[in-house]
Amino acid sequence: MRKFVLSAVATTCIMMQAQNPFFQEFSGTPHGTVPFDKITVADYEPAIDRGIKMGLSNIDAIVNNPAEPTFENTIVALERADAELNRVLMVFDPLESALSNDAMMELSMKITPRLSEYSTSISLNEGLWKRIKSVYDNQDKFDLDKEDKMLLKRTYESFVRSGALLEGADRDTYSKLSSRLSELTTKFGQNVLKEVNTYEIWLTADDLSGLPESSVEAAALAAKEKGREGEYLFTLDQPVYMAFLKYSDRRDLREKMYRLYTGRNLKGEYNNLPVMKEIAETRLKIANLLGYKTFAEYQLENTMAQTPEKVYELLNSLRDAYLPAQKAEFKELSDYASTLEGKKIELKPWDYSYYSNKLRNAKYAYDEEKLRPYFELNNVIDGVFGLATKLYGLTFKKNPDIPVYHPDVTAFDVIDKDGSYLGVIYTDFFPRDSKRPGAWMTEFKSQEITADGVNSRPHVTIVMNFTKPTGSKPSLLTPYEVETFLHEFGHGLHGLLANTKYSSLSGTNVLRDFVELPSQFNENYLTEKEFLDGFARHYQTGEPIPQELVDQIISSSQFGAAYACLRQLNFGLIDMAWHSITAPVDDPEAFERAAGESVAMFEPIPGSMSGATFSHIFSGGYAAGYYSYKWAEVLDADAFAHFKENGIFDSATADSFRENVLTKGGTEHPADLYRRFRGKDASIDALLERDGIKQPTEPKPGKLPMPKDK
Repeated sequence: MRKFVLSAVATTCIMMQAQNPFFQEFSGTPHGTVPFDKITVADYEPAIDRGIKMGLSNIDAIVNNPAEPTFENTIVALERADAELNRVLMVFDPLESALSNDAMMELSMKITPRLSEYSTSISLNEGLWKRIKSVYDNQDKFDLDKEDKMLLKRTYESFVRSGALLEGADRDTYSKLSSRLSELTTKFGQNVLKEVNTYEIWLTADDLSGLPESSVEAAALAAKEKGREGEYLFTLDQPVYMAFLKYSDRRDLREKMYRLYTGRNLKGEYNNLPVMKEIAETRLKIANLLGYKTFAEYQLENTMAQTPEKVYELLNSLRDAYLPAQKAEFKELSDYASTLEGKKIELKPWDYSYYSNKLRNAKYAYDEEKLRPYFELNNVIDGVFGLATKLYGLTFKKNPDIPVYHPDVTAFDVIDKDGSYLGVIYTDFFPRDSKRPGAWMTEFKSQEITADGVNSRPHVTIVMNFTKPTGSKPSLLTPYEVETFLHEFGHGLHGLLANTKYSSLSGTNVLRDFVELPSQFNENYLTEKEFLDGFARHYQTGEPIPQELVDQIISSSQFGAAYACLRQLNFGLIDMAWHSITAPVDDPEAFERAAGESVAMFEPIPGSMSGATFSHIFSGGYAAGYYSYKWAEVLDADAFAHFKENGIFDSATADSFRENVLTKGGTEHPADLYRRFRGKDASIDALLERDGIKQPTEPKPGKLPMPKDK
């Protein structure tokens, strides 16, 4: 018998493979959830390299298949070709935002070119493209249902939009541009996270006038953790910053905070100005290479809006509707501030939150700090999850056996109304140095029907940056934070309720300007007494939220609506401007100022701009797509108006919304899905009426343009 002796190197390699959690199925955890407790940073790179190798091998098998191209052996095979790579990235990518460190960031920069090269090698694979085109051209020969046809359509279009029709040197150029763009967008996002963590604003007791007790306690705790007891540490974390601008009586400190916050990433080690310029220029070059005049034209082709003209039509119509109301709002606010201070006050950006909060309190006796005790986080969790129970019959049960990636994270089993297992949802609520600002939903595993016919259920996560508990108080939320929770939970439901065959069409994998409908729809419940009465109780006494406070929330919900709208329009216009360029931008600050001039509410502040920290468009998925928040807002107001007509918890309406919006993912054109739910196209009427801009009896402004799929 021959004996085989393994070398030390081979033995070590086998041991490393055996120890790497990604090299086998996640079978030792409930529902096959990610074994976070067993994964280290060192596991990612070999697992990603292995995933790339397996993906390329699968692609070669498709290309070299001697059989005639069919939907199954080409399109479905391609859909599943990089399953192993995706399994790794669907852990790495979310954690890079929620639990990052220098090693994760360095690894991200290291692997980004490899991933870009891998993606480009597939999209520019001529043999693969020929098979895809053959199936597409001969699709009538195959027995395809509606979802199959959509997968085929999206696959074909994605290859065309990724340069499949390019030839010769143009292919190499596209590959290099795509790789560079991936590097730049990764660097942009990392710069934002790194710089925000460098800011420490140390204050004394004399600087705290007007700040609520919760902010003072949190600042004292942050200082104590740094070994400087008796002082107060403020950061530029979003909840800290927003509370400071809203409540601080010190105008000089509000200005300081504002200038620091809006001046981030404009100079120094983490300067994003050259990065954002090159991102915009690289996107333009890619669009030109593919035959488009601007990146916006290229990007919007595969959306509900379809063209830049339709986007501007929406933005301009909202601007025209809201601008008169905004001017009236500002006159009232300026007069109020001047009366309050006993002198003429020219409103500056760092004044708006402060004086508008006081004016709202004066008009409606509304104080968000007085509402915090009624929104204790655990009660809010019950209320928000309970909304899904009332609408869709879902229940949520903590599962301590599911590993989590941080002690702040909690995992829940989600059970459908028929008692069947629906999925897993992770919640991650509090700021930390390793987490980027903002709030988002993502997935560790998408829903799909596997090759052996199993409905593989999703694992979703919702991540936020809420006010942290202190030594004396639990986490008490503002109504805005409750609204944020409702929003991200709406995205979570979109993922959890998905019921499609293919993961690339599942859940939130929909057209960009449709993806915010489920999330923004949920926000409507914040001002509904019937909803609030179910969970909003004082955390100390257990008393339900008083009717007068509910009335204050409702009566003040329209306060500042015009300001809020124009602020969003400004972001949308800046986004469209950066992605409508036809030549490089010399002065980014002046460029952005001109882009938003038609909706500007303050005199420009030198050294302050949005773009350098605008992660949504420069490192996220919203390039030439930020308008979609307003597009979806029109849809969500119109959809909720339908619920209001039938009852906000009406089961038949909820079933229709679930079936036609939440379960279908990207399997059909969203305009068709929405019409099936609503019975007609959406109009902007409900939004204008909800915001108090127009009364129901006034002339109707018209419908939202919702063309059918091409």
